[in-house]
Amino acid sequence: MTATFPRRFAVTTAVSALALLAAPVRAEQPAPPASASPAAAIPASESGDWGQFGIQMQYIDPAVKPGNDFATYVSGKWTAVTEIPADKTRIGAFDMLDDLSKDRLHAILDELTAAKPAPGTDEARIADAYRAYMNEAGIEAAGLAPARPFLQRIAAAKTLDDVAALFATPGFASPLGLFVAADARNSDIYAPYLLNTGLGLPDRSYYLDDSAKFRGIRAKYIDYLAFMLGQADIANPRTEALKILALETAMARAGWDRTVLRNVDLTYNKLTRAELGAIDRKGVLQGFFARQGIAPEYAIVYHMPPTDAELAAAKLTRDPAQIGGGMPVLLQLIADTPVSTWRSWLAAHFLSDHAQFLPRALDDAHFAFFGTLLSGQQEQKARWRRGIGVVEGQVGELLGSIYADRYFPAANKAAMAELVGNLRKAMAENLKDLSWMGADTRKQAEAKLASFTPKIGAPETFKTYDGLVPHADTPLANQLAARKWQSEDQLRRIGKPVDRAEWFMLPQTVNAYYNSTFNEVVFPAAILQPPFFNLAADPAVNYGAIGAVIGHEMGHGFDDQGAKSDGTGNLRDWWTAQDKANFEALQDRLAAQYDTFCPFDEGKTCVNGRLTMGENIGDLGGLSLAYKAYRLSLNGKPAPVIGGTTGDQRFFLAWAQVWRSMIREPLARQHLVVDPHSPPQYRVNGVVRNFDEWYEAFGVKSGDTLYLPPEERVRIW
Repeated sequence: MTATFPRRFAVTTAVSALALLAAPVRAEQPAPPASASPAAAIPASESGDWGQFGIQMQYIDPAVKPGNDFATYVSGKWTAVTEIPADKTRIGAFDMLDDLSKDRLHAILDELTAAKPAPGTDEARIADAYRAYMNEAGIEAAGLAPARPFLQRIAAAKTLDDVAALFATPGFASPLGLFVAADARNSDIYAPYLLNTGLGLPDRSYYLDDSAKFRGIRAKYIDYLAFMLGQADIANPRTEALKILALETAMARAGWDRTVLRNVDLTYNKLTRAELGAIDRKGVLQGFFARQGIAPEYAIVYHMPPTDAELAAAKLTRDPAQIGGGMPVLLQLIADTPVSTWRSWLAAHFLSDHAQFLPRALDDAHFAFFGTLLSGQQEQKARWRRGIGVVEGQVGELLGSIYADRYFPAANKAAMAELVGNLRKAMAENLKDLSWMGADTRKQAEAKLASFTPKIGAPETFKTYDGLVPHADTPLANQLAARKWQSEDQLRRIGKPVDRAEWFMLPQTVNAYYNSTFNEVVFPAAILQPPFFNLAADPAVNYGAIGAVIGHEMGHGFDDQGAKSDGTGNLRDWWTAQDKANFEALQDRLAAQYDTFCPFDEGKTCVNGRLTMGENIGDLGGLSLAYKAYRLSLNGKPAPVIGGTTGDQRFFLAWAQVWRSMIREPLARQHLVVDPHSPPQYRVNGVVRNFDEWYEAFGVKSGDTLYLPPEERVRIW
């Protein structure tokens, strides 16, 4: 059982450091102060060095020409002196702020555990969840005893009904994913959503790609599964591991490519239980739903195999490499797979999913495969860092309430509210100026903009987790109890009015998101710090950083999928045919640009412009809105020149500074397959090359690597 997944802003991915030749620019080119010298990159909270106006000028590399590689120009000297810590897979602005957030939370947790709060209080629940996880000696001494009752439940499964009952039980793996969210076509009511899940590897391509790289990963996955099965006392563990791989490969074939899964027109299908019964010949879903108390009168939303007409509308063909048989095929697979194989699959995944709550041998094996092999991480994170994530997963809003009280000043919220208001004005101005949009569609877009809801900092009311009481000596039981509480909290909502005050991120999360069914943009407290938001910075910097983040999230309401929902959050076609065609033509041009960005294998491993479409539109539109808002904020006056930089230069420097990043190659490659965001260097270079204002600010000319002729530049919003 999982929670709803709104659209996230910040996911950093691959980066490369290219040093190209310098050349003169139109205006005075920003350069490091003469006295600047390389220094080790340190968290923003410790450096405090945001210069005269909010840009760390000491990291600009004047040997790099802005028009050749703007990302490296802005951060080249940072890259030269920075190493990714051994316990990380990447480092950048997001990660440094996350470190700051973790340090603050660590201090809070240490205070609470030392204070020994009264049993039953919120403080005690936080402290006990943390204390249980941190007791490594106790976990080691207990061995696998805490997991044995659950492994015995798996071993006792004799029939398909028994297996379906385990699929429906929180804490056990399931090929059937169920979550509860606002109905995309009736956004005032909660509906159950069903989807294909159950893969142990990051993506279906890891099973279906027959290249040497993926064959090697699958071989290591078999070793990993065999180890876990041996720990569960399963006979012939390697033979059973091979069966699990074959099963998950069949699941992968039934699934859809991520690019197709983005298309809400193809994935929203609401069927009654009787209609579902027609494809559920063995009654798998009947038992699955009954065990979770989902009444028969509630329809289920999920993706059926699309019709030819739907595929044509989505500009897709019926390619089995992209579109598997979906739920009908998965249900047949569930029924046809021997119960003994399901027992092995459930046991291996139970131990894998909960390895960090079990003896170190299991935890180390999990890290070696998922951390080192798949992501390139060299060392496991400190236990306390991982413990913070555990507490956040169990009683996160209790901890978030304390964080928000301590670290989110009222001044930040007021300044953010002003910025959001200015971005809304800029969007309204943009809508008036769009040559490709007609009056009827424009009226609908204006109505959607008017109904945007911004949420800033932290919720007005936090979850209380009534009935959930972690204990200081039962780490695995605490985790399973939290999963059960979360599942029941979701299930009780079905058919009831939506709580639009709910947040889907914690205040201490360095991120932001747009939620299409709520038509809201959400900015947690932890992202509202330098380099994103800095009360001491020049306005151009804040508009180029947090202003563009705001614009990005607002832009998700008008990207290739968000634009399919109206101002009330309902999935509805509000476009005229001509305007939709114009919009899609612009999308296609943008996708073609990103398809040419290839960070690996001499141009053979590239960004997927379709998978990353929504985020690319968000970046492009967000920066466009932020720029217009910045110009409006000047009230017709010229921007001051500060430290030899113009206002426009500071604006674009701020955007590039936000995406400063380094990442380990295994994770960067993984993200190219699974992440809907483009790698950070392309979130800089791929965006600015479409701005006439950037060309003028930095004197970019024909012949520069990033140069696009004016007729090839794309501006959508």
